[in-house]
Amino acid sequence: MPELPEVEALAGFLRERATGHAVARVDVLAISALKTYDPPVTALGGLTVTGAARHGKFLDVDVDGLHLVVHLARAGWLRWREEMPQRPAKPGGRNPLALRVHLDDGSGFDLTEAGTRKGLAVHVVRDPADVPGIAALGPDPLAPEFTPEALAAIVAGRRTRIKGLLRDQKVVAGIGNAYSDEVLHAARMSPFKIASSLAGEDVAALHAAIVGTLRDAVARSAGLEAQDLKGEKRTGLRVHGRTGEKCPVCGDTVREVAFADSSLQYCPSCQTGGAPLADRRMSRLLK
Repeated sequence: MPELPEVEALAGFLRERATGHAVARVDVLAISALKTYDPPVTALGGLTVTGAARHGKFLDVDVDGLHLVVHLARAGWLRWREEMPQRPAKPGGRNPLALRVHLDDGSGFDLTEAGTRKGLAVHVVRDPADVPGIAALGPDPLAPEFTPEALAAIVAGRRTRIKGLLRDQKVVAGIGNAYSDEVLHAARMSPFKIASSLAGEDVAALHAAIVGTLRDAVARSAGLEAQDLKGEKRTGLRVHGRTGEKCPVCGDTVREVAFADSSLQYCPSCQTGGAPLADRRMSRLLK
């Protein structure tokens, strides 16, 4: 799933490549991906792309005051094309096409979504805040107002595991499954630690890990082609998706806790005092 660093890089990529170009037309192949109807997606035709931004994990393309807002969900992606195919787009394939945006110079981009679970969401709105998911976002972890004091206020009184709290977009915007694993590894913190139990030094360490991990990932992704972002993300991850490999910090074996539709990875030596975490049925440290 694309998270804050990848969406930030996509926004920067589109600012560089698409700004100043008019939308020639928009082809919709997956009607289910469209979540709004007023203004219609056809209203983008003839308007000029004036910028691109990120709101949490939402990508926002400004088209003369109308906003094409995209949430890529679990398996969506943006694929840039210097030259759009002349033949009409067809549904299906390995990465089914949901929407295609043609620009006036022949370039453009596709929104695709692999797999059977469809979550890609496309909105055309006059104000990004009209998208319910954006209106409900918590603070951006790279914003100046996201201070250690702000994080302390967030975790105070919350009887929930810190892993889940970091992934809650209404609490902190932009962090998903992968970067929450990376943040907790950098903070040397168990993913099952209860948020309200964090002391002052714990909060400071977690804040530093959040900001540092995300800034590093954004810096690595800056200037990359859209097609290279997924590979860069995988390369930069230290524990997420690396079950069975050696921790790059201590050399211990990275372990996994599997859930119904996701999993988390962690280093026992770095994060849980050497004790392995229980599976999803027990959800507590093994004794």
